[in-house]
Amino acid sequence: MRTLYILFKKEFSHYLCSPFGWVVLGIIMLLQGFCLSTVLQRYEKQAVTNNMLLDSLNVPIFTIYFLFLFPLITMKLFSEEERSGTLETLMTAPIRTWQVVLAKYLAVFSFYCILWLPLLAHIKIFDFFSSTPAPLEMGQIIGIFTILTLIGTFFVAVGCLASSLTSSQIIAAIVTFGLLALHFFLGFVPLIMEDNFIGDGFFYYVSMGDHINTFGQGLIDSRPFVYYLSMTFFTLLLTHHVVDYRRWKN
Repeated sequence: MRTLYILFKKEFSHYLCSPFGWVVLGIIMLLQGFCLSTVLQRYEKQAVTNNMLLDSLNVPIFTIYFLFLFPLITMKLFSEEERSGTLETLMTAPIRTWQVVLAKYLAVFSFYCILWLPLLAHIKIFDFFSSTPAPLEMGQIIGIFTILTLIGTFFVAVGCLASSLTSSQIIAAIVTFGLLALHFFLGFVPLIMEDNFIGDGFFYYVSMGDHINTFGQGLIDSRPFVYYLSMTFFTLLLTHHVVDYRRWKN
């Protein structure tokens, strides 16, 4: 555990102790604020149907920056070290492959979770400047942060896998975005096809949009837990095998 902690601390410091991490945090805060302001402007023209946070996650720009976020924060994990030759040095040290993979994964996942903390600040700012409380309940806040965390566990793992497959950050980013975009659009298959076509249950089961809408209403469903956590474990297992193969190949 001590080795894992040392590796995690080293990887995590790359995000918090470098301009890259703070620039990403600033951009995400700006985009989160833009989504919320868009929703508040919409509330001036029509009645509130959902809570404020859920509506902000249904703004089209959210999907765009959300899918681009994961390639941005994961493309360096293995690709940069492979390109610079430091990965080979790391792998010759007396540490296990799973410790390297898990430390990198936990570091980037922790940074991902930090990126969503400003949403809480936005709620407090709304309460401070508005004469009325924010149109959402505690259960809805918990549900939204829960589903964002669950989705992040799997999507970060996909980024880790893509980064372990190549020494090019650009290729790793493209592969990550392509896989995540494909996963996102799977949820639209039932809308394109007829409602009763074979396999529609599967596409509803993996639909990110449906998961966000369900949890955003404060309804906790156990199926997304099983899906995202099992897919995370499977993807990290693949990453472990890829990195282990490179280790013994070299």
